[in-house]
Amino acid sequence: MDRVTAIIATRDRPEMLRQAINAVMAQTYAGFIEILVVFDQSEPDYSLVEESESRSVRVLTNVRKPGLAGARNSGIEAATGEFIAFCDDDDLWLPHKVEAQVGLLADNPGTEFVTCDIAVSYDGQIHERPLGKSWISFPDLLRDRHTELHPSTFMMRRSAVLEGFGLVDEAVPGGFGEDYEFLLRASRSAPIAHVRRVSATVRWGSQSFFFRRWQTMCDGLSWILEKYPEFDTVPAGSARIRGQLAFAHAAMGERRMALRWAASAAQRNPLEPRVPLAAAVACGMVTPGRVMEALHKRGRGI
Repeated sequence: MDRVTAIIATRDRPEMLRQAINAVMAQTYAGFIEILVVFDQSEPDYSLVEESESRSVRVLTNVRKPGLAGARNSGIEAATGEFIAFCDDDDLWLPHKVEAQVGLLADNPGTEFVTCDIAVSYDGQIHERPLGKSWISFPDLLRDRHTELHPSTFMMRRSAVLEGFGLVDEAVPGGFGEDYEFLLRASRSAPIAHVRRVSATVRWGSQSFFFRRWQTMCDGLSWILEKYPEFDTVPAGSARIRGQLAFAHAAMGERRMALRWAASAAQRNPLEPRVPLAAAVACGMVTPGRVMEALHKRGRGI
């Protein structure tokens, strides 16, 4: 059966990392799964190394640019599997994930990339996030980021990455949004297939390295908006990112900039829901933490 490489980029989360590894080891997939644990800006733990008839764990260090993108690319370059999959070190794959995704790729030879539904775990609550569709196109992703398409759901043909749409972009400021940019680029090459079944648990919380890092969010989203002028052809998608930028600036106390981005979003889509949230935060009617807490409790983000 086809060999699969699971890449787990990690930094200073040893307990969650072991849980993520165990979830990959417990997959029902009968083929060989190679697990590459890539330590980024932290000391590698070689006690994780393991080898069995159908599973292996190798420990690597990030030899590229420091950060998540560089760590993932280090894993891609070291991978030996025909299929490559990402898993964040604080997330968990459900046992059937690899089997379902490899099956979908095998049934669709022209498909390069596949994702799956997720469940969001936050504050002891689990919220399932079904995407509701089996295929995602480039215009779909311009219109909506689709939180369901989390990097811990990504599986792709190694050949498509190395000979097609390319590695994860390490130039994204602060690494924020590198997964979204990767999806956009991959979907330009071919539509993304989707397993319509919850196959991964994404754990949200303060352990996230992007948890309420508003300036990083601003830098990353502004970069993506500039890199993809196609957003101008999809007003709702452009408004969505501008609304996120408005909220981030409001959270940093930059009222004038927040209202400017909010107005820009409203011009493109008067119904963009982030506009009133950003305005409320900018005007001091509610704190950004209160808004984020309410959204996360519903399995949502800004």
